[in-house]
Amino acid sequence: MTRIFSGVKPTGHLTLGNHLGAVRQWVETDQHRGDAIFCVVDLHALTVEHDPARVRRLSRQAATLLLAAGLDPERCTLFVQSHVDEHTRLAYILECTATDGEMRRMIQYKEKAARERAVGGGVRLSLLTYPVLMAADILAYGADEVPVGEDQAQHVELTRDLAARFNQRYGHTFTVPRAVLPTVAARVMDLQDPTSKMGKSHAETSGIVYLLDEAEVVRKKIMRAVTDSGSEVVYDREAQPGVANLLEILAACRGDACKPADLAANYSSYGALKKDTADAVVELLRPVRERHAELCADPGHVDEVLRAGAERARGLARPTVDDAYRAIGLLPAV
Repeated sequence: MTRIFSGVKPTGHLTLGNHLGAVRQWVETDQHRGDAIFCVVDLHALTVEHDPARVRRLSRQAATLLLAAGLDPERCTLFVQSHVDEHTRLAYILECTATDGEMRRMIQYKEKAARERAVGGGVRLSLLTYPVLMAADILAYGADEVPVGEDQAQHVELTRDLAARFNQRYGHTFTVPRAVLPTVAARVMDLQDPTSKMGKSHAETSGIVYLLDEAEVVRKKIMRAVTDSGSEVVYDREAQPGVANLLEILAACRGDACKPADLAANYSSYGALKKDTADAVVELLRPVRERHAELCADPGHVDEVLRAGAERARGLARPTVDDAYRAIGLLPAV
């Protein structure tokens, strides 16, 4: 059976981009076609300045939203990264396999480090090395496939390189995984800045649709979305990024059979496109919000799901991590 691993970082409230770019695929496809493992990667949220209470709150909210979106604990494994020690155990072993140059070439490190320096902040060492922790997240479970957005594909390539290098040096230990990108809405863009990803940790939120936004808030944000000069509705990511973003969101909401370029032919004005996109997003998110409210009223259920998920994850990861320790030369514990 194909083993699938993916995760979400609790650095902000989950967005429409997270849902269309990742979560919906996990729910509708991945948990039904293989041994699927999903993780709230809370350790990754510590790479920049953060409020500890907020990280805890967002970690729980993320797990609850994943259940609300439709992840089924009877079909998949859902847990919190810091509850399974094998992630950090393996990360150091992989740091001993990676190189400084590889880490500094990571695009996300360059971008985030530049932002930290621009505001006079220090750059934490963990920001440089967290792609190795991400590799550990994946390799500990022998994952065959890693569903990710386009912005994370480079990190999966690093994971592949580290796995292959470790196997060559110390004997076959790790499965070499492959990235799987969504076919539609792989990267939902900010409604106010359609050249930037709809990120959950952005300071400016007027262009971001959050999964827990009320329906009227969603409509207002989409109706105020930046479009482009001219009035013709054409799917052209370069010339009309704002319109292209709306068309991709609408196509993703309506399903795989819908193509952004085909939808463009149905519209003669930006206003009509925005209205239909807003209606589609509101309807997509309505059951998620309703189920989230139900789960929040029963916190014990969420706790039990995460406890059981961590227990299973621990059992899956420990043999691989123990094998890696032996392979690299560490004396087994007695």
